[in-house]
Amino acid sequence: MSRSQVEEAAHAVRERLPENPRVAIVLGSGLSDFSDNLSQPVTIPYSEIPHYPELTVPGHVGKLVFGWVDSLPVLVARGRFHYYEEHPLEIVTLPVRLFAHLGVEILIITNAAGCANPRWNEGDLMLITGHLDYTFIDSPADPTLVSGEPFHSQELLALAREAAGEADIPVRQGIYAWCLGPTFETPAEIKEISALGGHAAGMSTVPEIRAAAEEGLQILGISCLTNYAAGIRDTPLNHEEVLATGQRVKAAFARLVLGILKKISS
Repeated sequence: MSRSQVEEAAHAVRERLPENPRVAIVLGSGLSDFSDNLSQPVTIPYSEIPHYPELTVPGHVGKLVFGWVDSLPVLVARGRFHYYEEHPLEIVTLPVRLFAHLGVEILIITNAAGCANPRWNEGDLMLITGHLDYTFIDSPADPTLVSGEPFHSQELLALAREAAGEADIPVRQGIYAWCLGPTFETPAEIKEISALGGHAAGMSTVPEIRAAAEEGLQILGISCLTNYAAGIRDTPLNHEEVLATGQRVKAAFARLVLGILKKISS
């Protein structure tokens, strides 16, 4: 994906927006309904954006929705591209590059993830304080835990903790591990991820975090722990459970993100 192609996509979106967004949000599986909280929404289907491919994963709608939270202009991506869909990383990170070209300053990136901590609960929300690349794409060596700036904004994490406390929403804090997918991880892999310091496992987010850091965006990650990871419980894993849990916790998720946005706005 060339820079000129990203600029072409951004130009097509910019022409449809009443003003440039300050915050962008990427919504994970089962969390797309959050865009209903934006006032005066403007919707742009991915099919109308140059160089955007089709989505193939259930639970990802495939639309950009612009609107306001109070006076804060926000752009929401309802659906993302995954590496396991055989997209190159340039496509996986295309939305983040587009956000940067639109003048976005803050990226809130969310996902549905498997919980690797048996003491936590399905449906918990986890603030991402660091990440692991467990794909072994770049290196066969053990993954390195990455935390702090520029990948995980300490300022935004503090705002998120404040918003959670004020809304009486319990949140976890932990390390997200990016795995290849599309199959769920094995119990042995989850055991190793836990040993490396990971608390949740999923199939996205880390490429987008890296791209956002390269673009100079402030980044906040939030995982919805939609199921226990393999080996934590005896029940089989399936994507329908992921979507169902996302629906169950969507009200708490919306209150948390709206609280964060209102703090950014003020």
